[in-house]
Amino acid sequence: MSETIRCEGLTKRYGEVLALDHLDLKVPAGSIFGFLGRNGAGKTTTMRLLAGLAHPTEGKAWIAGLEATNGDSAARGKFGYLPQDPAFYNWMTPREYLNYVGQLFALSDAERRERVEEVLSRVGLKEAARRRIGGFSGGMHQRLGIAQALLHRPPILLLDEPTSALDPAGRHEILQLLADLRGEVTVFFSSHILADVERICDTIAIIHQGRLMLVEPRETLLQRYAINTALLELDPAAGPVSPDFLEGLRAFPWVERVMAEEHSVRVVLRDVDAGKHALLPFVVGQGLLLNRYEWVRPTLEEIFLQVSA
Repeated sequence: MSETIRCEGLTKRYGEVLALDHLDLKVPAGSIFGFLGRNGAGKTTTMRLLAGLAHPTEGKAWIAGLEATNGDSAARGKFGYLPQDPAFYNWMTPREYLNYVGQLFALSDAERRERVEEVLSRVGLKEAARRRIGGFSGGMHQRLGIAQALLHRPPILLLDEPTSALDPAGRHEILQLLADLRGEVTVFFSSHILADVERICDTIAIIHQGRLMLVEPRETLLQRYAINTALLELDPAAGPVSPDFLEGLRAFPWVERVMAEEHSVRVVLRDVDAGKHALLPFVVGQGLLLNRYEWVRPTLEEIFLQVSA
């Protein structure tokens, strides 16, 4: 599969701060590519370099075969960009705003009218097309941001943390919208929200302190890591998980990490053999009632914490 985004040695310094450290990356055409990292890892710096909003200290990047890091504006028509904190003219309606964006991309009057209506329908804003943008919710703002990014039919979308400021309902709407674009455009999607990346991305890259740690297809990544996690689901009749039980688990040398919800516990082990011998007897010795006891592969969150430790 050919790539639509390519970075070679892409580096950015801000004074003494090395924000991006010789990034080499290829993004397959038509994929939903998750660019995952903690806050400050270098995700937004990468996005700004690809969008031509900053110049690299070293290295180059290409968008749809056109160099994006040499100051040439030719690549700008090949991508749509949604920054982390998009700004709009709040006195405009979505239809007026998208018409304005279409003029910036030099779309003809007929094409502009057609595309505005198409993208309004695509992002679910047709019924709100005459409302002022200033009254929109966060989710509606993000849908409008994706609409403007799609307007000129780019083959690539660069989306910087598109769900980070949204409530669960808004996140669900945006993720479903992005999933529906699969195969039509290449989506390069940065996030620190692991559940979002795990849900929709085909390929995942993890960046940490400006350095690329890994790039793999999602399923390959999840399957590559050993089954080192025990899932315990406790009987709800016994009440919430006891803090004393959790502390007892964390005290074992073969336990790496314990994550608890109201009635379930995930135990990540550093020594699987020791855990398989000792975990269940410990649970039984605590007098707890188990509805489920299962060894499972780690979640993307657990892999991320391990890789970016």
